[in-house]
Amino acid sequence: MNSLEANIRNNSTKGQLNAIRKNGNVPAIIYGGKDENQKIFISKKILKTFIEKENFLSSIITLNIDGKTQNVLPREVKFHILSDEPTHVDFLRISPGVKIKIEVPVNFINHDKSPGLKRGGVLNIVRRKVELKCPSEKIPKNLTLDLDGVDIGASFKISSVKLDTDVIPTIQGRDFVIATLAAPTVMKEPEKPAETEGEAAEGAEGAEAAASPDGDKSATEGDKKEGEESKSSDKKPAEKKPAEEKK
Repeated sequence: MNSLEANIRNNSTKGQLNAIRKNGNVPAIIYGGKDENQKIFISKKILKTFIEKENFLSSIITLNIDGKTQNVLPREVKFHILSDEPTHVDFLRISPGVKIKIEVPVNFINHDKSPGLKRGGVLNIVRRKVELKCPSEKIPKNLTLDLDGVDIGASFKISSVKLDTDVIPTIQGRDFVIATLAAPTVMKEPEKPAETEGEAAEGAEGAEAAASPDGDKSATEGDKKEGEESKSSDKKPAEKKPAEEKK
């Protein structure tokens, strides 16, 4: 379990809050349970190392406050709009046996042992976190899904995850999908536009001309021959003069 040093603060004005921040600390508050809300501050430098962890908002943290320990759950972190530095943290006091709602991250293992991924399949993650209702002392760090032997077309549903009997998803009544292993996406080439009748005819004439390089020459000679035949047919045969009778 993670541990964090904290100190009690008794500020009542904005100026006092700003002074805490200028000294490299972050104001925070602990609420929940039967005890009253408690105002504290923690080191910003150490807090940032905790925030950088993926499951910060789903991990129980032990706060050491003036020699006493208190288990808490981070519920909200506020950041400066420009610098993106943490400016305030809300902690929920953890009491044994009390059930809380919490989002738990999903973790996938054995990517290299999945035949579907080796064949180019794509892991589509539908839910990176799943909201659970569970006792504060039984909060899982993450939900682990094993990709060993998983092929294309397989899907992971909430029923695929092993949970304690006291740990239940807040979504009830359906076996919702967490992730699927889909086939690789293939880009289709655009279809060739259909030719019009005119374009088809021009293409056919061009193909004939290409197939017969002497086609124009042959046609010209044919036309010329036909013209000559026509011209010679128009001429009348010369009439023979009758032989003169012998006197």
